[in-house]
Amino acid sequence: MIIEPRTRGFICLTAHPVGCAAHVKQQIEYVKQQGKINGPKKVLVIGASTGFGLASRISAAFGFDASTIGVFFEKEPAPGKTASPGWYNTAAFETEAHAAGLYAKSINGDAFSDEIKQKTIDLIKKDLGQVDLIIYSLASPRRTDPKTGITYQSTLKPIGQVFENKTVDFHTGEVKQVSIEPASEEDVANTIKVMGGEDWELWIDEMKDAGVIAENALTVAYSYIGPKVTEAVYRNGTIGRAKDHLEATVTRINEKLKDLNGLSYVSVNKGLVTQASSAIPVIPLYISLLYKTMKEKGLHEGCIEQIYRLYKDRLYTAGEVPVDEKGRIRIDDWELRDDVQAVVSELWEKTTTENLSELGDLAGYRTDFFNLFGFEIAGVDYAADANEMVDIPGLQA
Repeated sequence: MIIEPRTRGFICLTAHPVGCAAHVKQQIEYVKQQGKINGPKKVLVIGASTGFGLASRISAAFGFDASTIGVFFEKEPAPGKTASPGWYNTAAFETEAHAAGLYAKSINGDAFSDEIKQKTIDLIKKDLGQVDLIIYSLASPRRTDPKTGITYQSTLKPIGQVFENKTVDFHTGEVKQVSIEPASEEDVANTIKVMGGEDWELWIDEMKDAGVIAENALTVAYSYIGPKVTEAVYRNGTIGRAKDHLEATVTRINEKLKDLNGLSYVSVNKGLVTQASSAIPVIPLYISLLYKTMKEKGLHEGCIEQIYRLYKDRLYTAGEVPVDEKGRIRIDDWELRDDVQAVVSELWEKTTTENLSELGDLAGYRTDFFNLFGFEIAGVDYAADANEMVDIPGLQA
């Protein structure tokens, strides 16, 4: 079938299998060009099919020669209907990994559920014995608590007062004001249940009880802080409260891993175009200005560059892992450099619909957005028939 992008708001309803495969190969080639890292050999990535999670799996496999298990929740294809992009990404990754002689298997299902946790533990026991790196990179708008059966919905809201600021419709380039009503206490509590550290801790509890976490293992979850301009709706909003909870979870997990000499970290990553970030008001405009500034300064990174640097320069150096005063790894250091933020702040004040194409990199934002779904990838013939019925080689039944 001929597959074209069909968008609704901040999501794309179709994905291109050939484009997704080409995008994955680009990331693999980047890691190969950087060279090998002396890292762990058995890696579990929870939330492994897109964005930072996919980059984590690619970097582990082709940077460490690691065996990887990926857990995700993706829509499979049907005749005449494309799969979600993470399905095609994983199919491409596993094809490349197997061709390179690397172990790679995947589990598709609700990672919040007891069933998928147990299925993952059983696979680790059967094939790997134990894992020595656990990446937690889930991003979901809702979560069903496996203990109570209650489903919680996260929200993107400020706390205490109405938030008003600029945003951009990245499809049309229109810069406009956005107004968001403040969250209720229930909104805050629900967002913490979905996006806080509870599920990460449950994974560690169940894996430790099952004996599948190796001595000296590390576990890392991903977070974001961002600049002053997004603070009210992000870091000081409902999501920020969830990230505070995620970061506080590190202390509890460290206590639980102490007898294994294991450690947990939160890595604060750079603002990038992901399926999750596209949904956040203000972020598309901020990122388009950030991209322009960081590209001009030679500092721009995508997900794969960020995660490779996290592994190479933070987690797997000869010395201690460098952290900030709150114990967090800061891989957003280039984004939040004073000189970068000074330029972005100045551009923010000036930006209008008429001058955004000159002051920002909205084209780069749009390209990265469509790349997530396998579109606008150089070298792909989008006029050619594509087979939507793609299997994931290592998918577990």
